[in-house]
Amino acid sequence: MKQLDLLYQDEFLVAIDKPAGMIVHPGRDPEGPEWIAMKRLRDQLGRQVFPVHRLDRPTSGVLLFALDQQTACLAQQAFELREVVKTYHAIVCGIAPQAWLCETPLRTNPEDDALPAQTWFERLAIAPESTFPNDPTLSLSLLKATPRTGRFHQIRRHLLEAGLPIVGDFRYAGQDRSFQLGEILGTGTRMLLQAKVLELQHPRTGVRLQIEAPADADFCKCFPAQLLGS
Repeated sequence: MKQLDLLYQDEFLVAIDKPAGMIVHPGRDPEGPEWIAMKRLRDQLGRQVFPVHRLDRPTSGVLLFALDQQTACLAQQAFELREVVKTYHAIVCGIAPQAWLCETPLRTNPEDDALPAQTWFERLAIAPESTFPNDPTLSLSLLKATPRTGRFHQIRRHLLEAGLPIVGDFRYAGQDRSFQLGEILGTGTRMLLQAKVLELQHPRTGVRLQIEAPADADFCKCFPAQLLGS
């Protein structure tokens, strides 16, 4: 079994580059250990690990674990107090505005009250029509998203509201279109949302950490020049 890529490690914390399709910790449904990040990392390091936060299953990128319960509690508190800066990359269909702030409140369940939600979006690059020979009408935008709150599927839902669904988002962009785009772009059935950078104060040493995931191979199929630096 291929080892997980470690982005950061010290005596208190370890961060991995989570592959798309992997869940963070065991859930209600049975899963093979190869698809559970916590079990994979535990076996790889040979010690217990504690998830500090979570990423949706289809999201790739920076995922942080603690190596003891006390550190986990301190780090989780920083997330709850919104002291952690999270930056995502997303590829969406269409030409997005240069920058905008979405403040549409969101609810987890229909019966819940809507809660405040804020996401700042910035366009990094575009692939205009005629870029992709298999679909000359297709245009894409590469976005940076910085959520200031942590609501359920916040980035995905705010982009859908803007009419800019994330490529491969089966839940919000539709299954048929997701399959179609996966074939056109060569990205398969995955969603093109990556947790790119995590910035936080180390809960035990106080040092400011900036943990960054490398360029995602599937993102580079759509925007090679921007993401590979060529």
